[in-house]
Amino acid sequence: MHRRKLALALAVTATAVAVIPGASAAMRDTPSAPEPLSWKACPKDEKGEKGEKKPTKADDPVAEAAARLECATLEVPLDYRHPDGRKIDIAVSRLASETPAKRRGVLLTNPGGPGAPGLDYPALLAASGLPKSVLDSYDVIGFDTRGVGRSTPVTCDQTESQLRRGAFPAYARSAADVTREAAYARTLARQCATSSSAWMLPHATTANVARDMDRIRTALGEDKASYLGASYGTRLGAVYAELFPERGDRIVLDSNVGAGGYDRTAFREFARGMRDRFPDFAKYAAEHPEYGLGRTPAQVTATYHRLVARLTAHPVGTTDGMQFRGLTFERLYSNASLPKLAEDWRSLDRGEPVPPDSPLDAAAENTAAARHHVVCADSRWARSLSTYQRAAAVDRQRFPMLGGSTGNVTPCAFWPREGIEKQVTVDDEGPSNVLMVQNERDPGTPLAGAKTLRKALGQRARMVTADQGGHGLYPFGTNTCANDATTAFLTTGHRPAADLACPAEPDA
Repeated sequence: MHRRKLALALAVTATAVAVIPGASAAMRDTPSAPEPLSWKACPKDEKGEKGEKKPTKADDPVAEAAARLECATLEVPLDYRHPDGRKIDIAVSRLASETPAKRRGVLLTNPGGPGAPGLDYPALLAASGLPKSVLDSYDVIGFDTRGVGRSTPVTCDQTESQLRRGAFPAYARSAADVTREAAYARTLARQCATSSSAWMLPHATTANVARDMDRIRTALGEDKASYLGASYGTRLGAVYAELFPERGDRIVLDSNVGAGGYDRTAFREFARGMRDRFPDFAKYAAEHPEYGLGRTPAQVTATYHRLVARLTAHPVGTTDGMQFRGLTFERLYSNASLPKLAEDWRSLDRGEPVPPDSPLDAAAENTAAARHHVVCADSRWARSLSTYQRAAAVDRQRFPMLGGSTGNVTPCAFWPREGIEKQVTVDDEGPSNVLMVQNERDPGTPLAGAKTLRKALGQRARMVTADQGGHGLYPFGTNTCANDATTAFLTTGHRPAADLACPAEPDA
């Protein structure tokens, strides 16, 4: 989930006789209405992320909220162009309003990724401060998107070594580095295309996830659905609003991906995001000299580049220079993670290994595989290596901390395109029912990208920006101005008359 880490975080034209809403290609038949969902207790995992017994609700507010979750399974078409063909399962959860008299509908949610499980997300939102007025107003709905978790999953058969690499390519210092990375990227793309779940590859698009979402709405018996999506979830929400404009009620997009979704442009923007956010950490580390990372932000920045060079030449444990870049980027997502980041830097500077946050297990493989499926299918990536060689050269000058990596080639350059539908274009035609909320210094979805989505949506949207850093604003952030504006929209439908800039709140 976007609160914890970067989860590692992107229709072919057919001849037919009838078209359904939300399909970008013609279909032979309109899919029949889904059966109502049959709710039951959610499946229980006995172990936590690191193998320890999960905390009980007595000592964990997330567990307390999760105890109220109900779960169901919805069958949906694999290919909406052939709705009576093969079906897949979508796992759905519900945190029901405890005040029926105040309930106004359902709030569908997505935690980001793509590839992050969403079944427990309603419980995380409730435990993280989602206001009671919102919890009273809605049944909060979570789901694992197609390909993820307890829904029909995908795999790329990645090894532990491949998973340890993380979501970013190697840092390219030369054109030859891009050529070397291409060999790895080709291999991983081939693994995805020949795995046991390769039959899902053409259908793991955001457009199809949006269609699944509308099937969930129908199965819930609701004429309209409200939505709260973060990070990649903003792309999903924008596509849903585009494909089903009359089915959306109140749409909140938090930490916004650019207008093109997680395309190659957005991937390169991670380097900008790190540049925007890193000064917050440099300031924090300089104010805490006990970490020994520098007494000024400039000295902390110099320590970053020194550690990158040293770890590239002499890794500590499994942490090399590129993994150090990724570790730093990941912990910039939350202010709460900055002390841990400083501790990790200190440990690595002393030659002490830093263990991974979570095991590189089957769940991690599924998350990484699902991410590849969506990001690579959603848009066309350049296939020419010279394109990436130029991008890496430009970006390592503009954004030296990460640009040589995010400008490099990825498996998407070699992704098989057969059977994949055309990407959905988001525009300004439709109801004016979208509220975008955005931190100014967001490493994962920089403000610059959010502005392109704001422009594309036109009068359909208003945007609230908060002068704070981190990835994920509502309800995780501390800026009361931005949080209150979001709560007001979800509970009353009131949006700011114009875009709203919320100043920093130093005492938060």
